[in-house]
Amino acid sequence: MKKNALITGANRGVGLALVKAYLSAGWRVYACCRHTVDAAELQQLQANNTALTLHQLDVTDYQAVAALSQEMTDVPLDLLINNAGYYGPKGYGFGNTDLDEWRKVLEINTIAPLKLAESFYPQLLAKQPGIIANLSSKVGSMTENTSGGGYIYRSSKAALNSVAKSLSNDLSPQGIISVALHLGWVQTEMGGPNALITPDASAAGLKQVLDQLTLEDSGSFIDFQGQQLPW
Repeated sequence: MKKNALITGANRGVGLALVKAYLSAGWRVYACCRHTVDAAELQQLQANNTALTLHQLDVTDYQAVAALSQEMTDVPLDLLINNAGYYGPKGYGFGNTDLDEWRKVLEINTIAPLKLAESFYPQLLAKQPGIIANLSSKVGSMTENTSGGGYIYRSSKAALNSVAKSLSNDLSPQGIISVALHLGWVQTEMGGPNALITPDASAAGLKQVLDQLTLEDSGSFIDFQGQQLPW
């Protein structure tokens, strides 16, 4: 029987690479993005692969998230990958934080992953273990923050790490694993052209980490190479 994965932010970058990685491994993938009509690569993949289903979803539209969960009531999920993310403004300094952008980043990066976990809890519970993979960043690590700045994105990922940890405490006894993952500095629209690794390399590493997770790993902060990161 095929395993099932739900991946948000699946139309480009690491999200798209994860879709390809899991399809190649024989999984059934439910790929979500805000505008499926603009997701040319996803559409092409779907045309050639019956194991891929596309869903138009804004992760901050919680009524739509609940509706999708209802639509997928009978789909047991082995894996929920909270990949959709938003960086927000770059290059601002102390005293110049855009509050509206900060709220938007927190909504997408921190609140939406929890709401997705809550909505798809029944589907994750149907698998032992179901995994909630929260794609974070080491810039959300308090220990790693030695340079300051980056208030908006840093705070959203630090908060996401807290969400991942609380989900672990609440759901591990029920057989659901929750982790925070650092995908590396990736050559994407967010990471920029000078980043160190390709989306495919990041996705391959993340998949290897996720394949090897056990309930004892729940609540961990891990990078794409399998290294434990400090909070």
